[in-house]
Amino acid sequence: MYTATTRAIQVTVRPQYLPEDSDPAKSQFVWAYFVRIQNAGDVAVQLRSRYWKITDALGRVQEVRGPGVVGKTPLLRPGEMFEYNSGTSLSTPSGFMGGAYQMVSESGENFDIEIPTFSLDLPSPDRKLN
Repeated sequence: MYTATTRAIQVTVRPQYLPEDSDPAKSQFVWAYFVRIQNAGDVAVQLRSRYWKITDALGRVQEVRGPGVVGKTPLLRPGEMFEYNSGTSLSTPSGFMGGAYQMVSESGENFDIEIPTFSLDLPSPDRKLN
C-alpha cells in the first residue's frame, strides 16, 4: 500500500494487477486500484476533481483530469472516510501513477492533496519497483 497525507487528509492506494482482463500478447496490461481518503482534520472538505499522471515503462505519460471520482464528489466531515476503486491499463508490463485531488474546505478554500505515486507491476517473485 502507498500512503500520502496532506493537511490531515490521508490518501491510501493499493494497486492490483488483473491478469483476467489483460492480454500480454496484445500488449494490454490492466490494473485495479483501491483508494481510501480519510479526513483526520477538524474541518469538513469536499473532493471536487482529480488529476492523474500515468507513466508507462517506456516513459510515455498520460494525464487525466476530471470532476470527482467514479461520478462522485464526496464530502468528508472530520473523522470520515471515502473508499472507491477504479482501474487503468498500460501497453507495457509496468509503470506508475500518482496525482492530486482538488479539494474545497467548508470555508470555501481550494487546495490540492497528494495522491501517492504507486507502482504498477506484474506479480513476480523477482519484482522490481519502478
